[in-house]
Amino acid sequence: MPRLTDIQRDWGITVVRVMMGIIILIAGYQKFAGGVGAVATGFEKIPIPLPWLSAVFISTLELVGGALLIVGLGVRWLGLVFALEHVVTTFWVQLRLRGWPNGRLELMLLAGGLMLFLAGPGKMALDAAWRGERSPWRFWR
Repeated sequence: MPRLTDIQRDWGITVVRVMMGIIILIAGYQKFAGGVGAVATGFEKIPIPLPWLSAVFISTLELVGGALLIVGLGVRWLGLVFALEHVVTTFWVQLRLRGWPNGRLELMLLAGGLMLFLAGPGKMALDAAWRGERSPWRFWR
């Protein structure tokens, strides 16, 4: 009988990837639902360079990129892009303007992005299936 310690480590990466994708996808959706103009106005106050262009780019990146993370497509590069985004949101926005209690989620998303860039997509990812990995659905070693 398999033991709990026999679970493949890639499943842990999968959980982080999917949850990160859900969080980011919802953030992107909320930006579009609330209006990209409102996002741009907020970016202007922070200040973020080229607030209107940045608002459209970040909103689209989060909506599309979050969905791609969930299915596991382009994970390493999206991990790097989201890590860079969350360097800005953590240190330039949250910690600088709102303090530590409001920067913790962004710090975890920064760490998650770095993990995905360095470790790859984990299991149940289209990236893994396209690489021809044998049985990407296997749970135990």
